[in-house]
Amino acid sequence: MVLALLMKLYVQFQLLFHRKDGATAIEYLILVAIVALVILAAGTTLEPQIAAFFTRIGTAISP
Repeated sequence: MVLALLMKLYVQFQLLFHRKDGATAIEYLILVAIVALVILAAGTTLEPQIAAFFTRIGTAISP
């Protein structure tokens, strides 16, 4: 699901940068909101794995 959303976001960015007419501030605001939602969703979903990863690193580094 996240991969599909990221792919859609990538396509929208490509379309945005290749269009000849200018994008309005509303379109930029919508894109920023989508990026923020994706980051928030990925962060809350992956938080336990990220915390465990850094815990393993800290344990491996500790004497």
